[in-house]
Amino acid sequence: MVTVYTLHPDNPQTRTVVSIVDDLQHGAVMLYPTDTVYAIGCDLNSKSAIQRVRQIKQLSNDKPLTFLCPSLSNIAQYAVVSDEAYRLMRRLIPGPYTFLLPATKLVPKLVMSPKRRTTGIRVPDHPICQALLSRLDHPIISASAHVLEEENSHKPETLFPSRFELFDSLEKLVDVIVDDGRDPGYQVSTILDMTSGEPIVVRKGLGWEAIETWVAEVT
Repeated sequence: MVTVYTLHPDNPQTRTVVSIVDDLQHGAVMLYPTDTVYAIGCDLNSKSAIQRVRQIKQLSNDKPLTFLCPSLSNIAQYAVVSDEAYRLMRRLIPGPYTFLLPATKLVPKLVMSPKRRTTGIRVPDHPICQALLSRLDHPIISASAHVLEEENSHKPETLFPSRFELFDSLEKLVDVIVDDGRDPGYQVSTILDMTSGEPIVVRKGLGWEAIETWVAEVT
């Protein structure tokens, strides 16, 4: 049966964070808020939980998964960061940006792109995410909990229900639900491919307007 934890969105309670992290360390899959949309996630080190995330999202093993890190220095453990990528990421982190980077050996094969051996990493600007990452001391998988056909829809609000509808639709598939009292956002992250030196925009999402001119200048 799913366990629902309520956390303050700006000052998450330490005792509750500890309980959630304990569940993650034992292989739990959770539904949780981020600075973009609600996500389905788990401990990066839990192979069985990652497989369950893939099953929930109906993703084959050749589709890479994104994960969250607490800081740029932490990213360097899991990805090869060039000088050019570092300068860009330092300006954008934390925030709603996913960076595609060459993966190191610390990234499980179940997470990375098998052909390119790349991985997607985010540093979220979100107190709950940061509290969980700090206590867990491992990255956390972050797969959007929403239907991802919003690119073809002129009414994204129809695809992003209230958090209660979202909870109801996923409560039988996850072990933990984190409720911060706010309805889910509907804008996904902006994805930047940093594998070739200069940034390549893969997807325009939240935060794109803030960097559009600057990215055009550096490319």
